[in-house]
Amino acid sequence: MFDFLAYRQAKALRQIFTIFFDYKGGVTNPLLRLIAISTIIVQLLGVVFFDYPVTPFGPKLDMSRFELAWSDEFDGDGVDWNKWSGHYTYGEAASVRRGGYFQRDMASVAGGNLIIRTDYVPEGLGGGGAGYYSYGMHTRDHYEQLYGYFEVRCILPKGRDLWAAFWLINDGTFNEDGSAADGAEVDIFESPNWGKKVGQDSVTHNIHFDGYGAMHQSQPQGAFYAHNPYEEYNTYGLEWNEDEYIFYVNGVESARTSFGVSHNPEILILSVEVNGENAVPSEAVKNNTTYPADYIVDYVRAYKYK
Repeated sequence: MFDFLAYRQAKALRQIFTIFFDYKGGVTNPLLRLIAISTIIVQLLGVVFFDYPVTPFGPKLDMSRFELAWSDEFDGDGVDWNKWSGHYTYGEAASVRRGGYFQRDMASVAGGNLIIRTDYVPEGLGGGGAGYYSYGMHTRDHYEQLYGYFEVRCILPKGRDLWAAFWLINDGTFNEDGSAADGAEVDIFESPNWGKKVGQDSVTHNIHFDGYGAMHQSQPQGAFYAHNPYEEYNTYGLEWNEDEYIFYVNGVESARTSFGVSHNPEILILSVEVNGENAVPSEAVKNNTTYPADYIVDYVRAYKYK
């Protein structure tokens, strides 16, 4: 925890220094420019002293460098199982996942959206017991990609100790070899902040590699505000090249790092996690009054460099 804070604080201080001398926010009016710079610096000071989220203020994404390689627009009558498979689940069977279960009936398509629902199911589903059900789905055996730009457009599910995510991973992530070159978990976004007094409308970016045991390495990239993300669509994206990861919220750069860069193709994952262990949820999960909580996904797209 303290290592993470030190990393974020040092990064924020560097950004404050840079903004004073090299702000490129696209604001030319002197007064508006001063207001923009002041707002950014105040937020960065919030990172330094209180670990608060910030509003993304980096360069805008240039999509002219990319061409679409794969997508799911969710325009059909149901989940396209030629593009997706269950994450930690097989067919109709339920699987324990943290404080609940993953089961495919919790995923549906309607109105041009994928809907991953989280809810309490007293009778259980797919052989699972009474509990909180959600779902995760990935493109393993259907699609993987090395480098490019990856983006989701979505509305987040409401609920404490629930977190939706869009992420990349491959099997090399689990190798304990001191390197991310063979694979990394790249969390393009996670949404663990519903119910917080400060930062509820923010998402996080994270990187993990070297397995999940004693050699595990990770580096959070910070928390960044989206626009009313539990009610409105926002986009969350990642540019990945040989040298670095660049994260985006609504087409504006939020973070970049050369930490843990994978050089192997990775699969795409959508999921909603329920906090807890062995299908026993946290008290916050049980006390939510927001069920059913829906992760509403308009599209997932993967672009390659031209």
